[in-house]
This record gives sequence, structure tokens and C-alpha cells, in this order.
Amino acid sequence: MSKEGFNWKSLFINESENTTKKEESSKSNSSHQTTTSGSQVNKFPEEKIAQVSQDNFANPFVNEILDVYEKGFESLNLDNFDFFEMYKSVVAVGITNPQSYQMAFMMGKSIKPDLTKEYLLEKSKFYIEEINKVHTKYDATGNGKKQDLSNLVQKEKEALTVSISDLETKILQMQQELQEKKSLLANIDSKNEQELRELQLKIEANNFAKQKIVDSINLVISGINQYL
Repeated sequence: MSKEGFNWKSLFINESENTTKKEESSKSNSSHQTTTSGSQVNKFPEEKIAQVSQDNFANPFVNEILDVYEKGFESLNLDNFDFFEMYKSVVAVGITNPQSYQMAFMMGKSIKPDLTKEYLLEKSKFYIEEINKVHTKYDATGNGKKQDLSNLVQKEKEALTVSISDLETKILQMQQELQEKKSLLANIDSKNEQELRELQLKIEANNFAKQKIVDSINLVISGINQYL
């Protein structure tokens, strides 16, 4: 398979991934292996990395992003048998199984007779470097977006803090004004009590004076009627 360039979509933007042709290449390599005469090479099963269970991770994005990296790793596959095929074969049988390395290497030799340990290790650097490049890129993207959001949140907090402070000041002023109004209401009767009393006394005096004069006049009228 010819080398494919990185086509990993942003880890922070939901986009569909393009499918790779790795399965067809694996079938082709397996067919070549089984038809090679004189070689005692075991055929490895199709490798499939198990999805990481979310039970083992509190982070709900682990499986999704791990899948992106796995597909990206597959898109890097170079021509012929190299570290990529070695990796796939070993993982399929068992990374901790020493025999899986010998079996995978023998299978590789049947496909690429000049295959060496040094060649595999050298090619492994390519995959690690490319994966690190992608990680660095999206790490910067993620941290940039995180910083932008943090800045936005900070600005909103500052604006709300100022708004709350203004409202608290207004509330305090209104509370003071309310207290003043209550005080005026409570004292309004006592403030005008003296004047009200004086007015009432004057009204009563006016009524008394008027009645006294009228009564006196009525007495004279009665006397005139009686004695004249």
C-alpha cells in the first residue's frame, strides 16, 4: 500500500472520517503469505484493537478520540511489510507474548526477505513522529479553544460582577430611601400634632363664640317680643 498523508479531522470539530483500504491490503498480504512455498509461517488473524471501555475512564471522549488516532495510524501505512504490519500482527496475537514477535517477524520475512530488526525499529520512529505531530497540532488547537473560552467566561464574570455591584449599590440606596420614607411616615402625626390641636381648638372656639353671640341675640329678641 502506498503511503497516505494524514487526513485526521479536528478532534474538536465533529466531522466524518474517511475509511481506509487497510483491510484489502491485509487480505492481499495474507494471501501472499499462504502461497509462499517452503516457508513455515503462521497466518495471523485480522487485528482489531478493542475499544477502551468507558467503565475504565471517566472521560466520555476517550473512545471517540482513540478511534481517531487508530484510523490516523492506519492511514500512515507505508508500502510493503514494515513496522505497521509488525505492530498489527503482534497486537493480534498478544503484545506480551514473546512468540507473537517471532511469528510476526517470520511472516514479515516471507513477504519482505530483507526485513531486519533495525529496519522495523527505524520505521517505528516514522509512525511515532507523525502521531506526535498530530498530537501537538490538536493539543495546541484544543488548548487555544480552551483559552478562548476561559477568556470569554472571565469577561462575562467581570461584566456580571460589575452589574451585580451596581445593582447592590442601587438596592442600598433604595433601602436607605425606604427607611427615610418610613421614618417620615412614622413621625408625620407627631410632627403636625400641635398644629392640628391648635386648629381644632380654634374651630371649637369659633363655634363657641358664634353660638354665644347668637344665643345672646336670641335672648334680646325674646325680651323684645315679651316686654314690648
